[in-house]
Amino acid sequence: MSAVDDILGALPADQISQQVGASPDEVRTAAAAVLPALLGGLQANAGNASGAGSILEALGQHDDDLLTGGADLSSIDEQDGTAIASHIFGDQQDEVVDRLGGLPAVGGAGAGGALVRKLLPILAPMVLSWLADKVLRGGGGPAGGTGGTPADRSPSLPGGGGGGAPGSLEDMLKDVLGGAVGGSAGPAGPAAGAEASAGFDPGSIIGDVLGGILGGGRR
Repeated sequence: MSAVDDILGALPADQISQQVGASPDEVRTAAAAVLPALLGGLQANAGNASGAGSILEALGQHDDDLLTGGADLSSIDEQDGTAIASHIFGDQQDEVVDRLGGLPAVGGAGAGGALVRKLLPILAPMVLSWLADKVLRGGGGPAGGTGGTPADRSPSLPGGGGGGAPGSLEDMLKDVLGGAVGGSAGPAGPAAGAEASAGFDPGSIIGDVLGGILGGGRR
């Protein structure tokens, strides 16, 4: 099961639909576009030691097992989610919202962008909670992780000079994000679930829709 499917499976779509004024199906379809963008933005920002260190610090604050048993909207801090999305996308956030909102399956320009903007602060904490489970609690990634327990790996924090040593938390972070972003992509095999039924997959969102604009966030 892909990262997007994992998070969509815990999505409280009925609760969210009442808050954002869209149907549960519209929420799921839009979320299937937003989630790959968040994961792709995290992967881009984890490409250097400073960005990876910032993400690892954030994961320590979001190791809250938010998705187990299905997320509850009341447990999601949307103010925190707004800050997370801003850190991930930086000054590219408006362009990300416009491109995702412009997808016909999401609703097209206008309504689609408004829905994407409402979903970002809800989905961002869910993504960090999912990532914390994989990286800090040894949930592993599609590629199998780096082995060992989290206690065996030490984080490479900002200013550490270069990438993380093999087996470090930074290495694990990059491995998990690489699997999450690329593991289900490709025209021959889109991921199962809402993103496939909507006519797009994580790889198409990151490559075809967002192009090279990801990675504008905090590094």
